[in-house]
This record gives sequence, C-alpha cells and structure tokens, in this order.
Amino acid sequence: MRILLFASLLLLLSGCLPTRYVAYNFAGITDYKKFPERPLPPAPQPYQFAKALKPLAPREITISGKTYPFEEYLRVNKTVAFLIIRNDTLLYEKYFSGYRQDSRVASFSMAKSFTSLLIGAAIQDGLIKSVDEPVTNYLPEMKDAGFDSVTIRHLLQMTSGLRFNENYYSPAAHAAAFYYGRHLRKRSLALKRSGTPGTAFDYTSGSTQLLGLILDRALNGKTITQYCSEKLWSPLQTQYPAGWSIDQPKNGIEKTFCCVNATAIDFAKVGKLMVEGGRFNGAPVIPEHWVRESMVPDTTAGGARFYKYQWWLAPGAVYANGHLGQFIFAFPEKKLIIVRLGKADGKTPWPFLIRNLAAAL
Repeated sequence: MRILLFASLLLLLSGCLPTRYVAYNFAGITDYKKFPERPLPPAPQPYQFAKALKPLAPREITISGKTYPFEEYLRVNKTVAFLIIRNDTLLYEKYFSGYRQDSRVASFSMAKSFTSLLIGAAIQDGLIKSVDEPVTNYLPEMKDAGFDSVTIRHLLQMTSGLRFNENYYSPAAHAAAFYYGRHLRKRSLALKRSGTPGTAFDYTSGSTQLLGLILDRALNGKTITQYCSEKLWSPLQTQYPAGWSIDQPKNGIEKTFCCVNATAIDFAKVGKLMVEGGRFNGAPVIPEHWVRESMVPDTTAGGARFYKYQWWLAPGAVYANGHLGQFIFAFPEKKLIIVRLGKADGKTPWPFLIRNLAAAL
C-alpha cells in the first residue's frame, strides 16, 4: 500500500515517463481513465442489432483435449464481454466481472485496424494521394533518416524496416514510451530504420503511429478523432459514448496504434462494416475496394499471408486484435461477427477458439 501511495505521489510531482510507467504499472482495459482523450459521441439514432429469441452458443468447449462449460471457460479466462452476431442478430451476448453492455474497454491494437479504415477514407477524400507515396511527402523531417524510400503501403503492411522495440514491459522500449509518453509527434519523427523497406514483415506499433502522424498532417487542422467520428463512428450508428486517447491534453495527437475506448456492441459494428464490404446497412461508409483489398493477402515485397493493411487474416475471416485478448472477428461469407474483450487473454488461443466456434455455427 505504501509503495502505491509513493508511486501516486511521484506521479503528481513529476511528469517524466519512467515515473508514469511505475505509477501506472501494467496496461489494463480501463487505461482510458488514465489518459486524456477526445470524445467519439454516439449517434442520435443508434443502430440496434436484433436479438435472438433463444441464445445460441455451445454448452461446452474443448481445448487441448479438455472439455469445459462454455461460459465458465470464458469467465475463468478473464473475458468481460463475448458477442456472437449472425445476419445482424445477436445470437449470444454475455458480460462478466461486473461489465455491462454500456461498459467501455480499451481497444489496444484493434485501433490499428480503425486507423487503416481512416487512411482508406482519406485517400478517397483526396487528402492522401496513394498508398505508394513516400511518407516524406507528409513527414519531410524524416528524409535525413532515410524514410524517402518508405511508402504508406510499407507502413500499412508492417514492412517498413522500422527500428522499434515492441515491448510494453520496459520503460526504455519504444512501445512503452509511445503508450505512456506525452510527446508522440516528436518521438515518431525521431524513429530510425533498421532494415530495407519492402523486404520483411515486422509488426511494430511505430508504423501505425507514423500512419497517424501522416493522417494528422493530411487533415490540416481537423483532429483524427473528428475525422473518425465523421467517417466511421457516426455512420456506424454507434450506441454509447466512446473516445480516442491522446498523448497530452494540449494539442495532443491520437495514439493511433492503440487506444480507442468503446463498448463491445459498438466494436461489433466495425465487424458489421467489414462483413458488408465497407457498407453499413447498405450505405457506403469506407471505400469498398479498400475493405476488399484489406482482406486479400499480399506476400510480395515482404508482406505476410496473415496480415494486410493493419488487419489480421485467417481462412474466411478478417480480424482486429488487441493486447490482453481484444478481438473483433468478421466472417463475410457467413455474415458472422464475434467480439471478445477481456482483462487478459488467459493463455487461450482465442483466434483458434473463435474460428472453431464460427465453423460450428
């Protein structure tokens, strides 16, 4: 208790990164309470999924040869929300640990997929010309660091050759500094290359934050959250207040590699968008070609067969994946959406479990 009080006191007395790292300790799904954010207001007339007359979910689930009661398995493995939606009907909706339909949860890296959708919208709006533009068209400060050979496509594909330590457990690592730090623009512009662009897949949050910085520059005064509200959140007819965490209260920038804070039911609407190929209830939201491209793997130029444009790919599915086991799965052919949010992943192979569950529906 004394240690926690001392850490809290240090937090008040100092704004330095190591102090905040010690005081905040490890990342959690309520971290949106720790950071400043910009609001993503709900729609005036939110969309409501229909509800099945009878819940449909397996009574039992078998993992590694052992069989467990389904809901008990979800609870024990730190799940706070689990949704199954098919043909726009909620077949199953369950919350745990005091969470409810209106409870917000930090997205962590699921936000990377949202950032990709906004890049697609910005290209359609003419704010960004092409994925094949060099990043230095928007970030000229990075020319001296050799980024004139890095394209927006390289960032989207995680093939930028970026030097970035993806470690949240050390305050000296890039990921922890980006997550807890207050100077994301400066830190992003200071990034270096360690490899040749377009030669190998290397998952780095820095690539997505550079996409955010490009979007920030392209919007010319409008915030990323405002653009997200206009192009994504409002057209998805979201139901509950949400927000996007920023690095500092004054003139902050969105943490585009993480940190959209919303409810499971509204995250599911992003899944519906992907199922409908960029539309929502038939209305165009994100360019169809962008969404379709995001679902087709490209293994040329270092690309990975399981990743495209900040989305993870699996047979018949595309999904957003965040730290501690946050998932939005979309199965377009099945018109199926599965959302899992949790305090931890529970050492569970959630993609494997969700794909098996989808196959049985």
